[in-house]
Amino acid sequence: MTALGAAARVSGNRRYLAAGVFTALGVIDIVVFGVHAQPGDAVFALSLPGNGVQIPSIHVAAAPACYLLGAISIGVGVLRAVAEPGRRGRRLTIAVAVLCFLLALLCWADAANSVGSVNLIDLLQGSVIAAIPLVLGALSGLMCERSGVINIAIEGQLITGAFAAAAISSAVASLWLGLVAGAVTGGLVGALLAVFAIKYRADQIIIGVVINVLAIGMTNYLYDRVMSPYGNIWNTGAFFTPIKVPLLSKIPIIGPILFDANLFLYITYALIILIQVGLFQTRWGLRVRAIGEHPTAADTVGIKVLWNRYRNVILGGMVAGIGGAFLTIGNVGFFSPGMSSGFGYIGLAAMIFGGWRPLGAVAAALLFGFARQLEDVLGLLSVPVPSQVLAMVPYVATIVAVAGLVGRVRPPAADGKPYVKA
Repeated sequence: MTALGAAARVSGNRRYLAAGVFTALGVIDIVVFGVHAQPGDAVFALSLPGNGVQIPSIHVAAAPACYLLGAISIGVGVLRAVAEPGRRGRRLTIAVAVLCFLLALLCWADAANSVGSVNLIDLLQGSVIAAIPLVLGALSGLMCERSGVINIAIEGQLITGAFAAAAISSAVASLWLGLVAGAVTGGLVGALLAVFAIKYRADQIIIGVVINVLAIGMTNYLYDRVMSPYGNIWNTGAFFTPIKVPLLSKIPIIGPILFDANLFLYITYALIILIQVGLFQTRWGLRVRAIGEHPTAADTVGIKVLWNRYRNVILGGMVAGIGGAFLTIGNVGFFSPGMSSGFGYIGLAAMIFGGWRPLGAVAAALLFGFARQLEDVLGLLSVPVPSQVLAMVPYVATIVAVAGLVGRVRPPAADGKPYVKA
């Protein structure tokens, strides 16, 4: 079989797999959620309590809504079976099918509970906050891999950044210094990855996994020996409080979601813009993409391949370190062992899902963040689903992303390949 024929076969198999998944989701929407929905309406609130402008809640007949959403998902599956759309079309069909499934799940869950309505603003606000470490982890991996270095060590950068931020902010009573410490520590872990991957040409995946194990073990040890016995010095629980942006935070619906959060969300906005513009609109970005695609040609025209790779891996580590600092001084205040909870790997999956592009990675990270927040909402609604199953949702989404359901994605051509100067 020729390479062209094999590629066509894989593409066809993926198309039918996607069609089958979408159809199965539609059947679940109808048979599980629709048939078993309690009589009455699902109520979705569109305002937070105490907001100046109160928008009326949406009332939806639960069972008919589930039937309609299931039919839409099945229709998307049939459409995917008869025609293979382009890359954007594939992602759009996934988004529609997943959205239909989640809305049907919420309709079924809310109609069956007596607690009250589902507050969509609170759900989306929580999703954005939950996505912060995932977005920063994805941007960290993107900066490294666009220059040709695979960054499996995002998890280690997150956990060490979280530890350093909590420890330094507690010891010196300065949240800002804690933020700096988290970024610097993530950069140091990135420098360690860079030395082994670039100078010693070690297998980048293996060294990344080793760094993760080292970071988790080291932070666990220091927590047991230093933080836990002397928590009043090294783990006091201080964190940044939310900052409301004047005027913008008052906008109905989007204001509380996007402009009423702590400092880390605004830092994330800035980093998304800087990296998106930097990679595709500046000379620095052109050089980074060149050494990630064809380092020999880049070296021929005078671009310092190794220096640029070192710089990008360290900067990427600093971005992940900021994400780690969010886990402590941007969220709960305290450090606890293993609090990164696989976020580094989910961030890596978001980067792949987004096709190694900043905005695509951000969209994928928001999807995973929504899945994480949905677990908490369904827990409050007391749905008859084990909490362990709900906790699996973000990781199932990760598996779907890396399994290729979105179609073939192409990494930078030199990604993971050490460069030896001629």
